[in-house]
Amino acid sequence: MTLNQRLAEIRNGFTSTFWIANTLELFERLAFYGSKAVLAYYLANKVGLHDEAATITGWFSTLVYALPIVAGVFVDRYGFKKTLMTCFAIFAIGYFSIGLAGLEWGSSITQLIGVRNYVIIAIVLTAVGGSLIKPCIVGTVAKTSTQEAKPLGFSIYYTLVNLGGALGPIVALNIRKEWGIEYVLIMSAVTSACLFIGTFLFYQEIDNSDDEKRTFGKIFGDMVLVFKNFKFLSFLIIFSIFWLMFWQIFYLLPFYATEVLHYENFEILESLDAMAVIIMTVPMGALLKNYKPIYPMVFGFVLASMAWFVVGLMGTATFVVVGAILFGVADATQTPRFYDYVSSLAPKHQVGTFMGFAFLPVAIGSLLAGYLADWLRIHFMNTNPSLCWYVLAALGVGGTLLILVHHFVYSRSVQK
Repeated sequence: MTLNQRLAEIRNGFTSTFWIANTLELFERLAFYGSKAVLAYYLANKVGLHDEAATITGWFSTLVYALPIVAGVFVDRYGFKKTLMTCFAIFAIGYFSIGLAGLEWGSSITQLIGVRNYVIIAIVLTAVGGSLIKPCIVGTVAKTSTQEAKPLGFSIYYTLVNLGGALGPIVALNIRKEWGIEYVLIMSAVTSACLFIGTFLFYQEIDNSDDEKRTFGKIFGDMVLVFKNFKFLSFLIIFSIFWLMFWQIFYLLPFYATEVLHYENFEILESLDAMAVIIMTVPMGALLKNYKPIYPMVFGFVLASMAWFVVGLMGTATFVVVGAILFGVADATQTPRFYDYVSSLAPKHQVGTFMGFAFLPVAIGSLLAGYLADWLRIHFMNTNPSLCWYVLAALGVGGTLLILVHHFVYSRSVQK
């Protein structure tokens, strides 16, 4: 395809709502990853929840990535625009509530029910709002792109998600240094409030009357169907190990950078994965396009394991940079082919139903990563910090072997 043809596809393949939705997504991801970059560190060192900061943060992401299974019902019932506005309204209130726990004048409010209880309520509230955005934006991308432009549309969406993931921590760093870490959460709240106004003014509702309507009963039935399929469910559980390793960028790395390496600008390190994904996704996709999906996924696991081994072995900020970039390359290698492989595991006439649960590894990985990060930090960060990263590398090696075993056992039913 020539450059002129590609430009024509971009010009004619999408409606104006496509670009509005993706702009909203960019700034929402900036707010999300900005707050995510500092959340565990903030809860531990500003709010005082030192021993369970990563655990609580892990639950936050678990809910954000698990609840969209249910959130699609609200899109069907109330439409894209109202659901999206509700998401940003809840986000604004939620982020502000979390930030309030670190503000001096907010202590009288948090002490009424206890700081821990207050933070958990605020986290759950914010996560509920976050769960609404995925079905809204992904659905908008699908409905505002022509059939021919749809692959490019999702590529644009995925790129902007990672751009927000790269810029969010950098913005958080500047706000933390200028005003204080609690104001990173306030920034996310203000951004969400602006997105609420932007959605109200510019987002045009999309007709979804022809879509099959989801109900809570239908979703529960789908869950039973998926969870009874051991082949599919076991693979999702195994693959959650990759995301368990990934989330340590936000749950463990800030503490390692500041307490062991005495590198205070930890947010820069957190942005490197997303930057590498933006740069490397297309080249790695082109390089590995002729390979069966299992090979890029296994290669991605190997690279991710090597990334944390390098961080633990060298023990310097320079090699944390190397490790974080290497993990980003691993992410760019396996993620595009993961969905291809998962679709091949699903029963032939139920691919759509099963693909709705394909992001569960992200949720499961976040949950396990939070508990593991707190345990590693409390027991080894001050005595043998390298061991924290060796444990993660070992889990990656174990995950690689489990994926190979799983593929060997079920290879006859997996798309060649």
